[in-house]
Amino acid sequence: MVTISIENLHVRLGRRQVLRGLSATLRPGALVGIIGPNGAGKSTLVRAMLGLAPLADGTVFVDGEPLPRLQPRDLARRVAYLPQGQTLHWPLTVERLVALGRLPHLGPMSRISEADEAAVQEAMARADVTELAARVATELSGGERARAMLARALAVGAPALVVDEPLASLDPGHQIDVMDLLAREAHDGKLVVAVLHDLTMAARYCDRLLLVNGGELVADGAPRDVLTTERLKAVYGVTSHVDMAGPLPFVIPLERAER
Repeated sequence: MVTISIENLHVRLGRRQVLRGLSATLRPGALVGIIGPNGAGKSTLVRAMLGLAPLADGTVFVDGEPLPRLQPRDLARRVAYLPQGQTLHWPLTVERLVALGRLPHLGPMSRISEADEAAVQEAMARADVTELAARVATELSGGERARAMLARALAVGAPALVVDEPLASLDPGHQIDVMDLLAREAHDGKLVVAVLHDLTMAARYCDRLLLVNGGELVADGAPRDVLTTERLKAVYGVTSHVDMAGPLPFVIPLERAER
């Protein structure tokens, strides 16, 4: 299992200070949602956690080891990453695309094994793309492509999974399927981190929410403690109806709040 700790994280992109002093420890067995308005720094946060964005200050630890000490292949085996809005440039079949998730486990010039093939088939089944296996990935719809890319991340078989806006382009049924899948992965013992915009999905499925605004961590806790009408008004600038008491919590933005 994998634990990721961030301490006093600062990130600058050009002249802009994107993250300011974020600290958190993310432990296995939980689905952690990262939420916040556009431009808050959510994607930069997950990229910084994985060594893909330069740090102006602070440290990231993976299982207690500073991130720069980890070899890229070792990190790729521990943490599977699905960035947002990936563009496909090669006309691979879906099955071959998903098989790329096994690359961290393969040596130079080695061939995919029976165990690798089994992992690919299982990942396609979990992401509901088995019927697309022979389709050319560049010819898929946006939602089909999103599920195929999720299958590639699952095929890694890593004990941690980081996904950035995994619900983009998906119809409501597949949104539920993906959130069910992420929750199962977490409750089976993985660390799962998801950048989300749908606050109702975040409320229903996440064990913990990190609310980021203006590059700062403004709230960290259980959904019922983070998603309050007062905080949503302050962070998102909207009035809202929040019901966290029922079996299916929901958050409904109503209108722009008066400034």
